Amino acid sequence: MSSRRSRSSRQSSGVSRISEDQINDLVIRLQQLLPELRNTNNRTSDKVSASRVLQETCNYIKSLHREVDDLSERLTELLSTSDTSNAQAAIIRSLLM
Repeated sequence: MSSRRSRSSRQSSGVSRISEDQINDLVIRLQQLLPELRNTNNRTSDKVSASRVLQETCNYIKSLHREVDDLSERLTELLSTSDTSNAQAAIIRSLLM
C-alpha cells in the first residue's frame, strides 16, 4: 500500500494526525521541564534532539518514581515509630489512605 493510500485511509477512519510543528512545540515544552536540559534551549549551539529529550524525559520520570518510593518508605518508618495517639500522625495517615 502506498503511503498516500495509507494516509488517506487513516484520515478517513477518524484518526487525527499531529503536525510536525505541534510535535516540535511539545518537545520544547518537555525540554523546559527537565532539569538536565532546561537551560540548553536558550543556547543555539546546544540544540538538543527530540530523541534525547524523550530519553531524558523517561529517565526523569523513572527517577521521580524512585524518589516517591523512597519518600514513602521513609514516611512509613517515621509513622511507625511515632506516637500513635499523635494528632499530626493521624492526619498524615488519613491523607495516605
